[in-house]
Amino acid sequence: MKQKLLVLLLLCATILFSGCGVNNDLTSAYNVTKCEYDYKSISNLTVSGMNLSNGISPTYIPKLLGILGGTASSIPMNFTLNLDVKNPNSTAAIMNGLQYIITVDDIQFTTGHVDQTMNIAAGTSQTLPLNIGVDLATLMTNNSKSAVQNIAKNFIGIGDTKSNVKVQIKPTFMIGGTPITSPAYFPVSFTFGGK
Repeated sequence: MKQKLLVLLLLCATILFSGCGVNNDLTSAYNVTKCEYDYKSISNLTVSGMNLSNGISPTYIPKLLGILGGTASSIPMNFTLNLDVKNPNSTAAIMNGLQYIITVDDIQFTTGHVDQTMNIAAGTSQTLPLNIGVDLATLMTNNSKSAVQNIAKNFIGIGDTKSNVKVQIKPTFMIGGTPITSPAYFPVSFTFGGK
């Protein structure tokens, strides 16, 4: 509640001391909240240094299963989660970065931030890439090993049971030259993997 009040006070002060440019900033910030966020794809996938971007080779499957079922102290997995952001508004939607939390099958998978401006023209869509790096061995230490194995198998493309993903996005806007971060996260949910 205090955070929402602070944001409101900052917005009011900025409006009083700025002018027309602030109205455009507020409109583009508001438009971001009305955009539609959907899952698009996963790209640039690597697990323990193996490039799986173009699909999984049958020769990799036994090695990957051995790594996931073994006792390795580190199993790095890197990928890009691509979200489709559609702006249904009549003017541009502009964000100047964002924070995110990704939860997969009720396991907090990772958190992070993006420090780049995204300008989505009216009535168009753009891809929002989130570059993710996690250590599966660490996740297995802090959570159910079999649950993390299932999630990894779904990313790789050999999972049996679908995974439920929730991405929470908290955008930052420039209002009158001042960065303002949204007080609330916008949720994006989807399932992937499985048969």
